[in-house]
Amino acid sequence: MNITDIPAALISTAVFLLGAAIGSFLNVCIYRLPLGRSIVTPGSACPACGHRIRWFENIPILSFLLLRARCSACNQPISLRYPFVELVMGILAVFLWQKFPFQVDFFIYLTFCAAMVIITFIDLDHMIIPDIISLPGIAIGFAASFISNSMDWQQSLMGILLGGGLFYAVAFIFCLVTKREGLGGGDIKLLAMIGAFLGWQAIPFVIFLSAFVGAVVGLIYTRLYSKGENAQIPYGPFLAGAAICYLFYGQIIIMWYMNLFML
Repeated sequence: MNITDIPAALISTAVFLLGAAIGSFLNVCIYRLPLGRSIVTPGSACPACGHRIRWFENIPILSFLLLRARCSACNQPISLRYPFVELVMGILAVFLWQKFPFQVDFFIYLTFCAAMVIITFIDLDHMIIPDIISLPGIAIGFAASFISNSMDWQQSLMGILLGGGLFYAVAFIFCLVTKREGLGGGDIKLLAMIGAFLGWQAIPFVIFLSAFVGAVVGLIYTRLYSKGENAQIPYGPFLAGAAICYLFYGQIIIMWYMNLFML
């Protein structure tokens, strides 16, 4: 039987499980990378009591439900983030398969989305974007452009230069005028990585959408939670979210926007 003859529902289920399993590994990266710990050894353990998590306690999403969101050893609550990350990666994997069925681009952009998820949650927790993700990501994105069906290496290279260079120029001018740092170096490297995977065409869209959503969220957060004081909000999640939005819906949104103003 040819693989294309397998029922679509069965393939989607398998792809979702693959994404959820990757999400389980991403949880390890999100927790350990900022601490400078190995993501390979030792095995997963409860952060509260150190109980080594057995294989049947580490089944994506399902184990969280069966354990009722608590460690089997110390009964401490398990963060909802763990199944959430697994669920998000499972859904992203299914969407990617629908967009790139039986294509190498599925694996390319599955890697990209995984990196965006890691960066998002590390930046939310620690206000940093780890170079160990963004710098290799730039190289991987550029290398992948040589085998991608969606983008060529010239678009990727221009994306790196435009993404990183444009943000660096904005950050430099902002620092020169205000004498204080605006954009961090991590944001600059992240946008260069986004350009490497999505090409230069994505950069204006990602900058505009991330800035708009970030400004709205920042305003709401400042008014509701920081009593009118300026609050520091990580920008990485907005860049990552805008990049994923462009990956799936960028061209549709751009065409809608152009048609709206052409009428």
